Amino acid sequence: QVQLVESGGGLVQAGGSLRLSCAASGRAFSFSSMGWFRQDTGKEREFVAAINWNGDYILYGDSVKGRVTISRGNAKNTVELHMNSLKLEDTAVYFCAADGRIGPSPAGEYRYWGQGTQVTVSS
Repeated sequence: QVQLVESGGGLVQAGGSLRLSCAASGRAFSFSSMGWFRQDTGKEREFVAAINWNGDYILYGDSVKGRVTISRGNAKNTVELHMNSLKLEDTAVYFCAADGRIGPSPAGEYRYWGQGTQVTVSS
């Protein structure tokens, strides 16, 4: 059974940086796509970033472009999200997503999802 586990969330001041990590277990082959989404209370889920299996195709959401970097980790089926210049509006639960059938996509059709990690940006 595939499981995705996020880590690295927490409380950070506006303008600061944070690194999120996601590790998948239970799958022998690399996911074709891994990504990050976020959702704040009362809001729609929002696409943050996605990356393909070897890192040569990357997408970013408009609201985070230029401030975040997604990368595949050294271990198979891991992905990291480096966030800089954090803003109050970046506060949300961040979810890792993965799929073995599709390429990076801003839509939410990923098969596997983590439980999420809270990121809170304070003033």
